[in-house]
Amino acid sequence: MFNQENEPQKPVSSSPSSPLQPHPQISEDTAPPVIDEMKMQMLMNSLKENQNLSMGILGGFIAALAGASVWAIITAITEYQIGFMAIGVGFLVGYAVRYMGQGVDQVYGYIGGGLSLVGCLLGNVLTACIFYAEAESIPFMDVVGALDFSIAFEILVDTFSFMDILFYGIAVYYGYKWSFRQLTEEELKGVTKPA
Repeated sequence: MFNQENEPQKPVSSSPSSPLQPHPQISEDTAPPVIDEMKMQMLMNSLKENQNLSMGILGGFIAALAGASVWAIITAITEYQIGFMAIGVGFLVGYAVRYMGQGVDQVYGYIGGGLSLVGCLLGNVLTACIFYAEAESIPFMDVVGALDFSIAFEILVDTFSFMDILFYGIAVYYGYKWSFRQLTEEELKGVTKPA
């Protein structure tokens, strides 16, 4: 019987064409860069001082309104609700929170995810308002002006589909994920220990 326990382990590639060959870009001599913890902590403290939560919220809110409006207009023009628009709202809101807030704390992700969901829900409500205004020959702004929370909630319940959960979930995920300020290559080099 063949015993694999005594065989030395070889690094393997994740490439499906050569699953048992060593990866060509990884050698035993190449070590990954080492982060200087002290420099990294100083960088993070500096980034936290430059965060702006109120601007992140404002940017995310404006992006949620813009994304909801574009979603409603596209849905009204095509007369077809495109669930992928929710994902676009998530990207848009997350990017706006990141750009305006410059945040690294987790609260920025929560803001991005929450406002992405608000944008998706608002997109559905505005779409219903457009269709209702067209069907009843009422100006759109009159329909929107008559909205209150209970009517908006009723619209969401009446138009709900289980696919909404999937697309809203993806939008919240991307709204969360894209809300954090990313470190630049220069900043990463500044906190790496010399080889």
